[in-house]
Amino acid sequence: MKSDSFRARPFGRCVTWSPSLTLVPTNGCFNACSYCSFRRIPGQEQVLEPAAAAAGLAARPEALEVLLLSGEVHPASQERPAWFARLLALSRLALASGRLPHTNAGPLSLREMAALGRLNPSLGLMLEGFGPAYDALHAHAPSKRLSVRLGQLEQAGRLGIPFTTGLLLGVGERRSERLEALEWLAALQRRWGHIQEVILQPWRPDGEQATPLSPGEQADLLGLISDARAILPPEVHLQTPPNLWPLSALPAALAAGIDDLGGIDTGDVINPAYPQPSSQALSAVLAEAGWQLTPRLCVHRGWWSWLPRPLAGQARVLASRLAAVG
Repeated sequence: MKSDSFRARPFGRCVTWSPSLTLVPTNGCFNACSYCSFRRIPGQEQVLEPAAAAAGLAARPEALEVLLLSGEVHPASQERPAWFARLLALSRLALASGRLPHTNAGPLSLREMAALGRLNPSLGLMLEGFGPAYDALHAHAPSKRLSVRLGQLEQAGRLGIPFTTGLLLGVGERRSERLEALEWLAALQRRWGHIQEVILQPWRPDGEQATPLSPGEQADLLGLISDARAILPPEVHLQTPPNLWPLSALPAALAAGIDDLGGIDTGDVINPAYPQPSSQALSAVLAEAGWQLTPRLCVHRGWWSWLPRPLAGQARVLASRLAAVG
């Protein structure tokens, strides 16, 4: 039996991150979550043109992950086929540029998810959470229904696609609801084994200025991180966005069980008021506290054997470039 200390830190003193570039295929979304400043009303959205995507890739050659973060088009919309074709085209563009795409575009049909899984070594969709607080936030967001989100996680497991999910925290949810959500994720992982990482993301208010986590909020989240590490199977990575924590507080989050800092771009399109720390700044703070910051691909090494042969080959090639990423 593993000791309690091993279970608390199944990945030792290593903390991973992914050098990332975020491309937004569209910020139009048929959901209307009450907290979202990313979304634009359909018909008023911005659409990423191929030339702009190529320019973004050329400007960030060190970014080996291309996060395709898209607003959602209604499944019955006549715009859906063109939207999905754009996701496929951008995935192919990322691969052709020598990167690996990771798409987070809301719920997908079985056919859509399977098609993206042939081009993306990993996909993502936040569970966010359940209970009255989330019901109020998602009153006008039909794709955020719990049954839809859990169905997507089950579908990804059946397809054998490495997957990232997570919880949005600090919106009024109860501790018991948080723990039950983690138990659901643990059960899905024990059944399918495809959940590579769970993001524990603190909600932060919009505005021109960042609102740092208070000491009380930090303490609350540290307790949940410890709970998550105890509930989730040990192979699941625990992630938190480093720009949403005070830099000096990150070592405490790592000690509680965080072992991954996610994809880091030069900015955060969801929380633009919260600047991303550089890898150099992160490395210095973490090293002082005894942690080693190590770059990774969008798909964790433990899931490389799940990939279609072309993607597995691309992952092996790109892994040799990671050592040069600072």
